[in-house]
Amino acid sequence: MRWDNLTAPPVEGDPERAAPATPPLPLALPGAIARTNGVVSHNCFARNTHTYLDLDAGADFDRKVIVKVNAGELVRRELAAPRWRGAHVAMGTNVDCYQRAEGRYRLMPQIIGALRDFANPFSILTKGTLILRDLPLLLQAAEVTTVGISFSVGIVDEHLWRNVEPGTPHPRRRLDAVRALADAGFSVGVLMAPILPGLSDGDESIDATVSAIAAAGATSVTALPLHLRPGAREWYAHWLAREHPHLVPRYRELYRAGAYAPQAYQRELTARVRIASRRHGLHRGERGDNRNLPEPPPPSAAEQLTLL
Repeated sequence: MRWDNLTAPPVEGDPERAAPATPPLPLALPGAIARTNGVVSHNCFARNTHTYLDLDAGADFDRKVIVKVNAGELVRRELAAPRWRGAHVAMGTNVDCYQRAEGRYRLMPQIIGALRDFANPFSILTKGTLILRDLPLLLQAAEVTTVGISFSVGIVDEHLWRNVEPGTPHPRRRLDAVRALADAGFSVGVLMAPILPGLSDGDESIDATVSAIAAAGATSVTALPLHLRPGAREWYAHWLAREHPHLVPRYRELYRAGAYAPQAYQRELTARVRIASRRHGLHRGERGDNRNLPEPPPPSAAEQLTLL
């Protein structure tokens, strides 16, 4: 349901799912619209950012999407400002910009069009196959500036995908999109993220996923183990206790010191993914083509991806 004038009506036909009363949204979001949905399609580490809007990181994140409907206009205005120096714009590093709501609001064509018109370099990280809708615009932008594209594909096992990523595009559909973008001339990197301890960090799972990524035409794969920041941590712990209670002790041990698994575990996991990548012929794209994704710096603690 739509929030008119930033008020939250109950979910029709389901009084137990009535939206709780919340304070007005911050003034930093003029023109924002929120919708309540059965499920948000791309659960991720951004859960805790919902608390910035006086919403909670659990049910509110699953059902309420904040849409800045004038985003394209604002991007164009910022790019035209004298103070703007043409810095690289990275999209999808907090919330996926190709969630289901994008199919209705069509904000990305406006944003990409503005970046193209100002020849401003940008990159997109997504797991949404809707990006193919904007392929003509991406090709136009790539003629005048650097355009980087990365996909997130953590697993290819269908049962596990249905269990841990409900509502997201099927991993095989994402890999089909990687192939389409690669065939169009883009150097597409894949973030194998998040890799879940005890669920997708085995050699067989890693090999199957890396093999599929390589076959899709990706130029690189980067392994990112699960990390659990506040908000996501509590939500994931509840899910794990319900679905895989035998793994709870292992997770308590791995994440006892905080949001991140021990460095030794991360290094070992990264090494195994790197070995699988070499075995399947994956390599980083050559520099120079304006469609190639620039060699990224190692992700900071605030930028690593998680699932929930």
